[in-house]
Amino acid sequence: MTLRRYPGRHARAVAAAGLLGLAGCTVGPDYATPATPLSDATDYLDTGLTPRTPRRILARTTESEPDVAWWQAFRDPVLSQLEDRLAAQNLDVQTATARLFQSRSQLNTAAAAGLPTLSGQGNAYRMQYSKNGTIGLLSNSLVGATGGSGSAASSGDLTAPLTNGFESYTLGFDASWELDLWGKVRRSIESAEAQADASAEARRDALISGQAELARAYVQLRGTQELIRINLANVRVNEQILDVVRVRQQKGLVTGLDTSSAAQQVEAIKAQLPQLQQQEIQQVNAISLLLGEPPLALSRELVAGPSIPPIPPRVPVGVPSSLVMRRPDIRRAEANLHAAVAEIGVAEAQFFPSVTLTGSPTVNSVDPGKLFRGSSLQYMNVGPSVSIPLFEGGRLKSNLVLQRARQQEAAIAYQKAVLQGWHDVVNALAALRGDEGRRARLARQVADARQALALSRARYAQGVEIFTTVLQASQTVLQAETNLSQATAAISTDFVALSKALGGGWETTFPPGRTPLLSLAKVSIPLSDVVHDGALGR
Repeated sequence: MTLRRYPGRHARAVAAAGLLGLAGCTVGPDYATPATPLSDATDYLDTGLTPRTPRRILARTTESEPDVAWWQAFRDPVLSQLEDRLAAQNLDVQTATARLFQSRSQLNTAAAAGLPTLSGQGNAYRMQYSKNGTIGLLSNSLVGATGGSGSAASSGDLTAPLTNGFESYTLGFDASWELDLWGKVRRSIESAEAQADASAEARRDALISGQAELARAYVQLRGTQELIRINLANVRVNEQILDVVRVRQQKGLVTGLDTSSAAQQVEAIKAQLPQLQQQEIQQVNAISLLLGEPPLALSRELVAGPSIPPIPPRVPVGVPSSLVMRRPDIRRAEANLHAAVAEIGVAEAQFFPSVTLTGSPTVNSVDPGKLFRGSSLQYMNVGPSVSIPLFEGGRLKSNLVLQRARQQEAAIAYQKAVLQGWHDVVNALAALRGDEGRRARLARQVADARQALALSRARYAQGVEIFTTVLQASQTVLQAETNLSQATAAISTDFVALSKALGGGWETTFPPGRTPLLSLAKVSIPLSDVVHDGALGR
């Protein structure tokens, strides 16, 4: 190959074109979405359970996509209205929103590093040297030596403006632009974009957690109010039994022991009411806090009314492979992994030379009328400057090792987030199955207990049954109804936990779109080796 010599300006133009041609080079690994065990899973129960375990935990579950507004499945207008207010009023969501704005500002800061910097400057001043100073004495000596004539006199006249005073006017600007030859700025922007995506997913995660916590607190509140109604109903039933016992005592058919036992049962049931009312107030306050309201602010809205909201007849759960796109915590872990991979490219770019174009053109004149003439132009430090790292004491290499270790940590965190989401769904389905079976048996127990109480009361009124049997039957009814109410609330709470585990709820409040994480070139690589050694080969 023959090298041509380009004189002057042409050589500089060719060199500049060559430098700009290198701007497309980007060192460091490209991000690739890691494979997950959910990719090949087709059912949440496809986990090697015993053959006698049914393929579907619940007959009611379907593989259709979960409802994004899952709380509407309860068909409770009060709950739906509260959920609609949560996104705007919840303080945790507001905090996550503020952090999202911070990350977007950091993205803008990272993007600004790839643009030229320009700063203007201007000044106007008057200057006069002392006539008794060095310049003034030099002028006098030169004039005296020539008798006020000749070349020396001319030289002396040159210093006259300095001792008589003069003005100077300057306008200009400083420009600087570091060429992104190795992709350091592009990798920084890529990392900042991924971090902004992680902040957006954190906000969605805060919203889902708030929605689930609100629904759980609401179900618990309605469960407590249901227990209060059960206790009040049992108080009335046992007061009726007490009236019957008192009549029989007046007739001399029973002793005062039966009357005392019946009265004790009434008071024992009434003693449970203050504790239940305390729980009711605490649960109302818990909902108020979730909505950013002061204590008891929602007392009128949450007055005892609707019963425990039942779950829908069909529960869509989707398939495991779609879980990674629904759960914000998994999406956030992926964004953090992407950011960590990009930071490796930033660290690798530090090993290469950096080229900066600088210039400081100005116009200067002692006459303001001539300031903008071409002859007033002056410039300094115009051209490229190159900085090459020669010795850093191991700082650059240690930083690269650090970024690779952080990438490995982020890869492990992503893998754990995926597995945690899968476990959450399966555990929630198992809890829903167990509580439904328990509730079905408790419902039969309640029916049998009520029938036993009715029979024992009738036999006691006929004088063929002792009062202890009636007392035990009454206690059994109260306990069975309490257990049934708690099991009903547990089923609804399990549905809330399942909906949270499935990751739905943010789509109707926040835009589902996000800054594309996967727009870069991808290669198929395992999770344990998300990055390669890059251009440096270390």
